[in-house]
Amino acid sequence: MGKKSMAVMTAALVAGSLLTGVPNAGAQAAGHDGDDASPPTGLPRVAGVDLDTVTIPELQARMGKGSLTSAALTRAYLRRIKDIDPKIHAVLRTSPTALREAAASDARHRRGKPLGPLDGIPVLLKDNVDTRDMPTTAGSLALAGSPPRSDAPLVTRLREAGAVILGKTNLSEWANFRAAKPTSGWSAVGGQTNNPYVLDRNPCGSSAGSAAALAASLSQVAIGTETDGSIVCPAGMNGIVGHKPSLGLVSQSGVVPISAEQDTAGPMARNVIDTALTLAVLSGDKSARADVTGMAGVTGGAGVAGSGALGAQGERGTGAGLGGDLRGKRIGLWRLPSLGADVDAVMTRTAQKLRKAGATVVEVTPPYQARLAELEFPALLSEFHRDIDAYLGSRNGPKDLAGLIEFNRTHAQERTCFAGQELFEQALAAPSTTDPKYRAMRAELKDLSRRSIDETMAAHHLDAIAAPTNPPAWTTDCARGDNDVIPSSTPAAVAGYPSLSVPAGTVDELPVGLLMMAGNRQDAELLSLGAAVEHRLKAWRAPRYLPTVGQGGAQR
Repeated sequence: MGKKSMAVMTAALVAGSLLTGVPNAGAQAAGHDGDDASPPTGLPRVAGVDLDTVTIPELQARMGKGSLTSAALTRAYLRRIKDIDPKIHAVLRTSPTALREAAASDARHRRGKPLGPLDGIPVLLKDNVDTRDMPTTAGSLALAGSPPRSDAPLVTRLREAGAVILGKTNLSEWANFRAAKPTSGWSAVGGQTNNPYVLDRNPCGSSAGSAAALAASLSQVAIGTETDGSIVCPAGMNGIVGHKPSLGLVSQSGVVPISAEQDTAGPMARNVIDTALTLAVLSGDKSARADVTGMAGVTGGAGVAGSGALGAQGERGTGAGLGGDLRGKRIGLWRLPSLGADVDAVMTRTAQKLRKAGATVVEVTPPYQARLAELEFPALLSEFHRDIDAYLGSRNGPKDLAGLIEFNRTHAQERTCFAGQELFEQALAAPSTTDPKYRAMRAELKDLSRRSIDETMAAHHLDAIAAPTNPPAWTTDCARGDNDVIPSSTPAAVAGYPSLSVPAGTVDELPVGLLMMAGNRQDAELLSLGAAVEHRLKAWRAPRYLPTVGQGGAQR
């Protein structure tokens, strides 16, 4: 993704969001279907701003005019964490410096010198991203002592952009790479994160806390990480947007690893525009940040005044700009009927809406999936042993994988949900990454995964491949573990190509996402397409924190 393309894309998205407002706000009003269930503390608002639907450009326009401060916004999110998080257990800790960072942002705004679109915007970080002023645990008590010595480079970029680091989110312990049958969203440090839509359902993982916190409007944006599915599956299952960037676009340094061949951090938000703006910062794209800031300054006042997107009722906009039509776009639909008839029905309705908006939708089946499934896990075992040993050398606590295994054996709290650490043990015994058989395996994985996308897109002249991101959330059950054989994330994850999940619909109150993937470094193009798809689907709805739902399609 070149800087010019990212700058042009983000500037266009900002213009569209200010002129048309939030693309899915109509769905919010319609989503309750007359039911009287509601969030525990009512509508999330501050200074007349609807936190559920407001976008970063709209917030910056308000802050630029002086009608909103970062301090007020930060306090509002901190209050929501205090009030709402006891139901979902998404946030491990809040930063003691958040309000000080917000005050510094307000001073910059008063001087007319904000640092960019994320200046003063609250951001939550998954707790496998190093922070010098807060613990970074990967959910494990083994790392719960002193914080890392320095911030991860991606955190440095957020701080340099003026973002308010609000706190750290819970995650599946060790990013779901410890036990053969883990329970997503559980860690010894944070306990079990719940799905805000239905509280006895799973949030998926491993970026469970980041996704659940966004669904509950506990922050404006959040950072997740993914090796295969750990950004996009929680995004889909919690009804938000998640982008897995192209490999290498965001620095891996200072993030607790699984595999340098697949790991990446990425942005998560309630809408595509906030996701794109956060990616521009994470990737160090200063040209995009400057262009977006200028665009917000030029169009902010008129755009916000015209849209009513900061608190008025009803539809925002008619489809111009951010919600541009899809004429001429070609999308390959990989249906994945193994995820069930209810999910397949959501995909059918999605295809109908996209065709009505002018897109050509053709059904596809990317090749080589069985071979990818056969090879990926053995390769990850070797890579995890190499990479976790290197990371642990920089931290207080166990110094290698063998030490982690012994720690879990001797600390009962690590076994309160599930006792197994089979993946740790298999990784310890796995071939070295210098082994010729391992090298051949990873080379074949890279080749087949890239060909699975490239050949499919070329054969059908596609702009993107789309598939269901997730099934409806299964019940959380420590004894059973996850029910998460979800193949849609694998091609892009293994290839190092970008993928993006946007809300597509619901089954029994539970969100289902649409996962789009494209070629290497086509992040900007994918986000632009995703914004148009998001606008046309209008599938977002606020969670209602229901205790449970019926036995329909949401079951295992």
